[in-house]
Amino acid sequence: MSDFLKKFSVQPFSLPNLSLPYGKLGILFGSLAVGQWVINDLVHVPGGGIGFLVAGAGAWWFTKPLKGSFNVPSTVNGWTRLCYEVLGQFESLEKEDQYVTRSTERSKAFRAVLDRSEPQKIAFVCSDGAEMPEKKDVESAIAGSKSINMSWLSSLPSHDKNWSWPKALHEQDFLVYCLPLPLKAVDLLWLENVPEDQPSWVMVHWEDKNTWSDQIKALQAQLPHRWTGRILRSNGDNEQLNSSLKQVRRLLEQPRKNIDNTKQRLLCDLHASWQTDLELLRRDKFKAIQNRTQWLVAGAVFASPVASADLLAVAVVNGLMIKEMAQVWSCKWKPETLKIVAKQLSCAAVAQGVVEWSGQTLLGVAKLHGGSWLAAGTLQALSAAYLTRVVGRSMSDWMAINNGVTEPDLELLKQQASTLIAKAANEERLDWKGFLKQATTWMDSQSPEVNIQQKLIESN
Repeated sequence: MSDFLKKFSVQPFSLPNLSLPYGKLGILFGSLAVGQWVINDLVHVPGGGIGFLVAGAGAWWFTKPLKGSFNVPSTVNGWTRLCYEVLGQFESLEKEDQYVTRSTERSKAFRAVLDRSEPQKIAFVCSDGAEMPEKKDVESAIAGSKSINMSWLSSLPSHDKNWSWPKALHEQDFLVYCLPLPLKAVDLLWLENVPEDQPSWVMVHWEDKNTWSDQIKALQAQLPHRWTGRILRSNGDNEQLNSSLKQVRRLLEQPRKNIDNTKQRLLCDLHASWQTDLELLRRDKFKAIQNRTQWLVAGAVFASPVASADLLAVAVVNGLMIKEMAQVWSCKWKPETLKIVAKQLSCAAVAQGVVEWSGQTLLGVAKLHGGSWLAAGTLQALSAAYLTRVVGRSMSDWMAINNGVTEPDLELLKQQASTLIAKAANEERLDWKGFLKQATTWMDSQSPEVNIQQKLIESN
């Protein structure tokens, strides 16, 4: 997974082993609270009979098992289909001129992976100054009936800004890193960047066979665990080199399987890279949806102000924002699942005091200007808009984390909702002044009785 997407990952809280599903109880009572507000404040219908329907819906959520699953392809054909699906998503997100140019580049990279064929590729590599075995000796040691393309790279730099593994090495079917002794920091840094799913070994030059047992134990203690059992020895003797490379030679006898494994690895990387590009495009699309929806919510609340924090659940679950977001993220979740996710995040936002913080801050801004005071309806409308903004941001993060998941794990969401909201709230607070400037335009379009002077916003 790319760094861009990793930043959206959320570690679940460490919770005790509870026998009661408190998360589902929260959804049950939350549905009752929101239902009561809808019935009494908006529809103006007595809550008796309809309240039981709302309770029934909450009870259905309470009892329904909710699990998520992502089917990771295990074949080249599976990864190929998945990559084709991702390629199709660019068309609706990119501008036409950008799509034409970049689509050609992506198709070219895709085709290069699919067209891989024999011979197999194996690379021997080391950092500057390290000793490598003679190429002719290695070729003789792994020679067999199968055709092999062997590469030698003895100049990995001693200093690198990102320590990024070279693309030419990343595309090899197999890799042998010639490691000098004693160990150097530069070699450990390069070894940390060898892809975990790329078949690879470490080779060291050690002549004294009597002390080799102690040396390999010392090496295994210093190297990451992945290299245990993958340390090869060379001492300048051809017979010994043949013995050390026996396991490499055995694997090379399965060229079709090896090349298919490499294709899957490269297609997985290509898919992750495209998802990073897609996520950047999705975030741009989301900003427009977020800005539009928050002021639609503000308008609705301003038209019928109700002193109830639960109104955000209605604002977010109104179907507009989550439906558009689902299209942007190519999310195929059921509508009821989207509503549950939005409601869970809404409840977490209210519990963390996003409404209270935004309301108090808006009052603080007003108090700094004695000639102006926010009318109650405007204050509540702006708080609802800001809360919608925070919940929308957290939901976009959840969709990014669960991209490609056929049905999200809602039990995990209950554990992560507070963290998602806290992260979204902190990020949105950084742009508080930007939000206030947007609020100016919205307030100017409202009734003159509650129009707030533009200086109130611009001065902050």
